[in-house]
Amino acid sequence: MQSPSHPILVQIVPIRRCNLSCAYCNEYDKTSSPVPLEAMLRRIDRLADLGATIITLSGGEPTLHPDLDAIIARIRQRGAIATLITNGLLLTPERITALNRAGLDYLQISIDNVMPDDVSKKSLKVLDRKLQWLAEHAEFGVTINSVLGAGIRNPEDAFTIGARARGLGFTSTVGIIHDHGGQLKPLAPAHQSVYDRFRALGGSLFSFAHFDSFQQNISRGTANAWHCRAGGRFLYVCEDGLVHYCSQQRGKPGIPLDDYTPDHLVREAARPKGCAPFCTISCVHQTAMLDDFRTRPRETLAGILDRRRQLDPEFQPPAMVRALSWLFLDDRRRAFFGKIALGVLRLRPRRAA
Repeated sequence: MQSPSHPILVQIVPIRRCNLSCAYCNEYDKTSSPVPLEAMLRRIDRLADLGATIITLSGGEPTLHPDLDAIIARIRQRGAIATLITNGLLLTPERITALNRAGLDYLQISIDNVMPDDVSKKSLKVLDRKLQWLAEHAEFGVTINSVLGAGIRNPEDAFTIGARARGLGFTSTVGIIHDHGGQLKPLAPAHQSVYDRFRALGGSLFSFAHFDSFQQNISRGTANAWHCRAGGRFLYVCEDGLVHYCSQQRGKPGIPLDDYTPDHLVREAARPKGCAPFCTISCVHQTAMLDDFRTRPRETLAGILDRRRQLDPEFQPPAMVRALSWLFLDDRRRAFFGKIALGVLRLRPRRAA
């Protein structure tokens, strides 16, 4: 968090092929071969050299890669957090145990409906046994994401999926389907109602999916005023080893990872992106929120607390958060404790000229 330029989150594709054909998805094909292990390990090493904090394996369907465990192990060996986005179809108790051994930190599955249909086969009916196996065997964190928006026929399914995930002890989130450019599709009233109920379930104070203003705005079709730091704080590395802003802006900047430098990180993070106001790529917003904590901790903390109290007027933050609020959200206390800290450090505040 102290560094202003290293990649916080990287998504990297080890294989573009997928064993599903979801109608809304533009991130897969049916023919691609896995990226050779040697190339994947070299890319992981390059990302580690650039200071990547979290490396997420996506696709396609990454569990189709024959050397997935070795890739995860390399991520951990290089000191990054290893995460995996999967449709979950290939999970078995043995596969989950192998992911434990490899050192996986987090796994995410998106479930689109309760019963499979012609839009998506990623249904709770198909995957529920996989979820039970994860609850029994996984030593890593599990997040189950449900979706709302165009193409989802029964919005109530998102609430059902979220409740089932929480019942199994998993984190549950809800996303909004974007178009093929990663842009906003406002929610219809029935979907908005489910989204509001989902948010009211509560969860972690700092949960990105439920309490940031970004998600609330896109659900209502409202533009977000923010600076996208993709190309710097967030990277998307495709199967060809090229760096892109995100999965929906492939070709920009389209520079080989082997040639990507710290100067590129700074330059591309600073570059304005015309797609930002109506972007729905939540992981890119999440990195921006982390940067807000780094650069504007008081304002960011105050905003999170205010939004949580809008959901629950009687909400009381955890004791540590109350202490931070007491110290830093009041100017007089902040100045007083700042003087104490300076005295402890035997420093004097600089006098105005």
